Amino acid sequence: MRVAICDDEKNIRELLEDKVKKLYPNARIICFSSGEELLLFEEHIDILLLDIQMPEINGMETAVELRKKDKNMILIFVTAAEEYVFQAFDVGAFHYLVKPVNDEKLAQILNKAVKELGSKGVGTCKNEDKYLMINSGGVHIKVMLEDIVYAEVFNRKIVIHKMDENIEYYGKMSDLEALTGDDFFRPHRAYLVNLKYVEKYDASTIYLEKGNVIMAKQNYPEFVKKYMKFMQKRG
Repeated sequence: MRVAICDDEKNIRELLEDKVKKLYPNARIICFSSGEELLLFEEHIDILLLDIQMPEINGMETAVELRKKDKNMILIFVTAAEEYVFQAFDVGAFHYLVKPVNDEKLAQILNKAVKELGSKGVGTCKNEDKYLMINSGGVHIKVMLEDIVYAEVFNRKIVIHKMDENIEYYGKMSDLEALTGDDFFRPHRAYLVNLKYVEKYDASTIYLEKGNVIMAKQNYPEFVKKYMKFMQKRG
């Protein structure tokens, strides 16, 4: 997940960067000091935190130019100027936060943005090409979502189980759940399963092509509903 922060004030950039890092330690964060600098950046941005009151090209003008080349980027204005809130709708802003930003509110909006990102797919919009980047033992690993059979929490780590290997990393299951989207289901607080690999299930267990996971009784009706919808989608 690539998060960009654009603000002409260095202390604000560093403050926001620190807050995002604490919420999403595996995210790649890029900072820009001006709209001009941001517009020269050619890589895709998943989530952008953008100030409005900046010299030369302001944030609203920057957003207009950005939208010409990227319709899917999640745009969140973080600004002291309240008067641009209605213009924000014209550039498809996801949210409009007024400085000083409350930590709880920022976390709430970012979590919603990450869930939205997960529903769109991470890295690309083609279903079979969705992926996430994780840091395992200091090594950055690209993991294709379609290759994840299930994930579990074990010894304060997340273990991703693929058909041919297991990968461990430090992270939050809630973050992974938000990124994986509708093809995954969390039947128990310790597990997240890829519906693609489900072979059979009952009210207490989901049997996968590799391994079994526990089903929390209260989650069983929702699992059945989601699995039926998944199978219908696959035809």
